Amino acid sequence: MSLNCGIIGLTNTGKTTIFNCMSNTKAEASNYAFSATKSNIGMVEVPDPRLDAIDALIHSAKVVPATVEIVDLPGLAKGASQGEGVGNKFLADIQQMDALIHVLRCFEDDNLAHVEGSIDPVRDKDIVDFELQVRDLELVSRKIQRTEKLIKAGDKDAKRAMEVLLKYKEHFENFGNARDIDLSDEDKKYVHELQLLTAKPVIYVCNVDDKSAVTGNAYTKAVEELLKNENTEVLIIAGELEAEIAELEDPDDRAVFLSDAGLNEPGVNKLIRAAYKTLNLQAFFTAGPKEVKAWTIRKGMTAPQASGVIHSDLERGFIRAEVMKYDDFIQYKSEQGVKDAGKFKVEGKNYVVEDGDILHIRFNV
Repeated sequence: MSLNCGIIGLTNTGKTTIFNCMSNTKAEASNYAFSATKSNIGMVEVPDPRLDAIDALIHSAKVVPATVEIVDLPGLAKGASQGEGVGNKFLADIQQMDALIHVLRCFEDDNLAHVEGSIDPVRDKDIVDFELQVRDLELVSRKIQRTEKLIKAGDKDAKRAMEVLLKYKEHFENFGNARDIDLSDEDKKYVHELQLLTAKPVIYVCNVDDKSAVTGNAYTKAVEELLKNENTEVLIIAGELEAEIAELEDPDDRAVFLSDAGLNEPGVNKLIRAAYKTLNLQAFFTAGPKEVKAWTIRKGMTAPQASGVIHSDLERGFIRAEVMKYDDFIQYKSEQGVKDAGKFKVEGKNYVVEDGDILHIRFNV
């Protein structure tokens, strides 16, 4: 399962710097507004120490972590929904994302002008929200026009669809986000294909200066106060500092740099964990002499569905899953040890995969 997160925010908030501290693809950061006209795409390996612990016992030829696709979208500007900056291209790219990482500028820098003339992350959030709401309102309004024709043609379901669409229209006109609307999942199906921008889960990153990396500052406190009642993650990351750390190739040098900054792990680790939590994701493992590999699935997936993430043939021809729990494998140190302890399980099509399961899929196509 491919997970992608789009990094959004106003221009000159440090989005590309955050991208560079996460990604294996380095993009050029600029002090000029609207200097980026296309999205940067990079892959990030998901840090999971369980992979190395499994490999330490079976000594595979290689270890393959799960990956996350991170997309650095061009900086937004007030009026983007009317085509300002890179406008509609930016908004169309957001529709393809599973989740959004909204970078808010919480640092001062005389050499990096703010497009709005001052540092105010709360205002900046409102600007971005408004532009996304305007886009969603346009999408819903177009569907209302199409639904009116279906009602006239006698479509039985169109009347309920119209009721739902009008609720969304009113919600956006009152500056609401789709993720906050009070409707059932059954009703939300009427707008599913629209890929509403404000329906996507958001993780907020307060981009701070080096000295605020651990404790935050007045700007981050304002953001936390604003979002305290929302079901969302707010992370504090010193983008410039983390980008410098990411440039170091030696893990020991990175550890020393982090320690000197008062940090115990890179911000990318916190971001990826937040993305997993936000998207209701978890990992399972396959392990053998050729490789130990992590696979990303949504919570609640059954064994056949999880096997389909590896290859569609495994799901189509699924017979059974041989399951070991990660903790059991580490404790008993081998598959045979797990079997001897009576912890080795054989599960059928209804088994719901749990985080950290080590699976071997039996199938026949």
